[in-house]
Amino acid sequence: MNFEDLKPIVEGLDPSKPLVMAGPCSAETEEQTLSTARQLAMGGIKIFRAGIWKPRTKPGGFEGIGKEGLAWLQRVREETGMLVATEVAMRAHVLDALEAGVDILWVGARTSANPFAVQEIADTLKEAGATDVAVLVKNPVNPDLELWIGALERLYNAGIRRLGAIHRGFSFYGKSIYRNPPQWHIPIELHRRIPHLPIVIDPSHMGGKRELISSLSQQALDMKFAGLMIESHCSPDDAWSDKNQQVTPEVLKVILGSLVHRNTVQETESLQNLRDKIDRIDTELVEMYKKRMDIAREIGKYKKEHSMPVVQETRYNDLIKSRVAAAVEMGMSADFMKTILQAIHEESVRQQIEVLNQN
Repeated sequence: MNFEDLKPIVEGLDPSKPLVMAGPCSAETEEQTLSTARQLAMGGIKIFRAGIWKPRTKPGGFEGIGKEGLAWLQRVREETGMLVATEVAMRAHVLDALEAGVDILWVGARTSANPFAVQEIADTLKEAGATDVAVLVKNPVNPDLELWIGALERLYNAGIRRLGAIHRGFSFYGKSIYRNPPQWHIPIELHRRIPHLPIVIDPSHMGGKRELISSLSQQALDMKFAGLMIESHCSPDDAWSDKNQQVTPEVLKVILGSLVHRNTVQETESLQNLRDKIDRIDTELVEMYKKRMDIAREIGKYKKEHSMPVVQETRYNDLIKSRVAAAVEMGMSADFMKTILQAIHEESVRQQIEVLNQN
């Protein structure tokens, strides 16, 4: 499936500029929704986003204003001329949003992780004859690229051609400066596989803190992603949900104005020379990995002859610790080096097991 016949998410916007969607995490009251929308429109925002239904982790919290809020989005559209977008998670949401004339629907991270829910949304759009509506799919909460692509394929198969993805980072157990660490290699791989698919970055959910929005947005533009979805509230500290990751429309205008749009069309000879060096080093790395695996197979033969277990846990832990420390001293990320070493070790174990199983 190549997705080559996709249409623009929305018509009439400058394709040379990143798509920007902004608005509150939740539509809380009519006054809050309209006040935020008016300020955003004055700042040049063309697409207003607001959650009507909010799938929360636990019951008891604010789960969205519900269908009542769709009338507020209609007023936003009428008064400001902005397009409006909201999240849908089930058939009833889709039908209500379509009836209200919502321009863009997005499938949230909890929903995109459930193939049954995504298929229900796709079937509902097809049955309603609404295949020209724009639909964006957030990445699943866990870093599962195949599940993300599967959700996109379900909608594409239903006839949706104004289709895009939203990268909001992935859930993480442990300590991180981010609420949902970006793991940029995953959306980069998504773009490699489906180059025609626009990918919008959500720095609000990714960072979880308003002070991280600017830097994450710049990273998104530097990697040439298609746009940004940023949460903005007329009074963020009083927000009913996710107040720490929302900014005022005024602050958003400053953030967007400070972003650097880099021109990557023109390549200099010096840049090409540097890329050629990287290509040569990559080739050398592959050759070195091959030599390392040859030695691993020799070790596998020795272990087979002496009835030794494949994994030597103490040595492995010592190796990880020393190599990671050396990498950090050289200015590399500890997580980066640990990931590489773990992958090398897994392949070494696979090679040795293959040797042990030979007759």
